[in-house]
Amino acid sequence: MQQKTGILRDKAYLDHNPGIMHPECPDRLKVIYELLDSPENKDKYFSIPVREASEEELLYIHVKDYIELVKSTEGKPYGYLDPDTRTSPGSYSAALKAVGGLCNAVNFVASGKLDNAFALVRPPGHHAEKDKGRGFCIFNNIAIAAKYAQMELGLGKILIVDWDLHHGNGTQHAFEDDPSVLYFSTHQFPYYPGTGSFRETGRGEGAGYTVNIPLSTGYGDREYIAIYEKILKPIALKFSPDIVLVSAGFDIYQFDPLGGMLVTPAGFAGLTNIVKDIAGSSCKGRLVLTLEGGYNLQGLYNSVSAVLKVLTSGEGPNNTEEYQYTSGRDDAELNEIIDIVIKKYSRWWDF
Repeated sequence: MQQKTGILRDKAYLDHNPGIMHPECPDRLKVIYELLDSPENKDKYFSIPVREASEEELLYIHVKDYIELVKSTEGKPYGYLDPDTRTSPGSYSAALKAVGGLCNAVNFVASGKLDNAFALVRPPGHHAEKDKGRGFCIFNNIAIAAKYAQMELGLGKILIVDWDLHHGNGTQHAFEDDPSVLYFSTHQFPYYPGTGSFRETGRGEGAGYTVNIPLSTGYGDREYIAIYEKILKPIALKFSPDIVLVSAGFDIYQFDPLGGMLVTPAGFAGLTNIVKDIAGSSCKGRLVLTLEGGYNLQGLYNSVSAVLKVLTSGEGPNNTEEYQYTSGRDDAELNEIIDIVIKKYSRWWDF
């Protein structure tokens, strides 16, 4: 059945320019926008209106002093928020519109105007902490959108799935003591930012609601699909979220210059199929993805295309037996990871 899928895009997202040779460059979006403008995709998706986030929305996650610091960069030459995170004259506006646009996408999906949505924005967000920008990220787009869904739209439980290569330290820290937000992350470890070990399972009332799966290099489609089917799915279905949000990083692509994973476009389609199935079973299909990392331009083009096909029509395999994908680890190693996680989280979740 054809799904009504929304796309968030805007030329302002191209105005954030960290400088020559920086991997988080405007070309990342240019290739995706070329995909959207191709004959087979033109007019296929609903266009979500863009807006700037309000200060009140930013304050859901960030402190006022940091918001003012970012605001002070507007219209100014290149500056640094941290060694990896540069600003340009258009960065503040782009960051505001990334947050505000994503909140609009969540609103359109939560209200039933859209079945699902993909926010194709820059700068990314999941590394941004409450008081600092980190790892190419200025404001934490997905964390603010999760709080917006609760505070403005009345949604109770939010599932955030993060398949970016890097652990979403900022997102985890925003919610690690909050049982109303379940954060699930697969990530290369040890690697930047150094967080996301097995020991980090949440704090206080949020214990068990932070699910970290740190992985060594060389995991492919088959392994990712198995982890998401055997770990994420039972936890998510028991949690029963009111909406599913995804930090969709494409730096686990097999040829990404910053990564060491082996995921292909078909693997991204498989992951999308799983989160879409969770949303369909739990919250009337409410699913919103937002772009995080991904630095191989051809990989971005092909992988985003594969994700969109699943969002619009459900194309893609529906169970692990149908996947004929890349594989970089033997069954014993994969099963060991799965057993560790199940053993650690079985005190909170029924597998």
